[in-house]
Amino acid sequence: MTKKEKASFVQNKLEELYPKTPIPLDHQDDYTLLIAVLLSAQCTDARVNKITPLLFERANTPQQMIQLEIEEIREIIYPCGLSPAKSKNIWNLSHILLDQHAGQVPESFEELEALPGVGHKTASVVMSQAFGHPAFPVDTHIHRLAHRWTLSTGKNVTQTEKDLKRLFPKEIWNKLHLQFIFFGREHCPARGHHPNVCPICSVVGRKSLFK
Repeated sequence: MTKKEKASFVQNKLEELYPKTPIPLDHQDDYTLLIAVLLSAQCTDARVNKITPLLFERANTPQQMIQLEIEEIREIIYPCGLSPAKSKNIWNLSHILLDQHAGQVPESFEELEALPGVGHKTASVVMSQAFGHPAFPVDTHIHRLAHRWTLSTGKNVTQTEKDLKRLFPKEIWNKLHLQFIFFGREHCPARGHHPNVCPICSVVGRKSLFK
């Protein structure tokens, strides 16, 4: 199979398995989505979804968030990990949204990535899921699947993102990256993976997976 044929197979299989792609992180609007995505760094979505209701009950707007002490935020989000840095970033970006963006989450990659704690992946999630702009957020899980399925030989998520964007139509990026995530969790985990029964690895997986 050529790489294009493999991509077509992956696309069709994922659409078959996951025709609906609800956003995994619970949120109310673009601000709460931004905070949830920031909290999800090195933390599971399930844990984030347990913590954000506690945080958003106290503050779900930039105006309310800056009324909290950083230490208060840190105590609430502690189970998500990296709480000292994340709490400072949440408080500081909330100030910036009020000071520079009239309290609104900016709708551009450049302005999002200028916010504390917001990297390209977080900005991509917000641009795609909050604003509907075509983006393909690639995390370590998608990077793993793309490598297993020989869709990319990228050594980092930046190159993998470029490779996947070349292989798949722009109009499906927003849905497809979620389908990758859902599939990875259910069928293609980092550990305890059985490629011979994986619906995709068994067809397009690297030969070394089966050794």
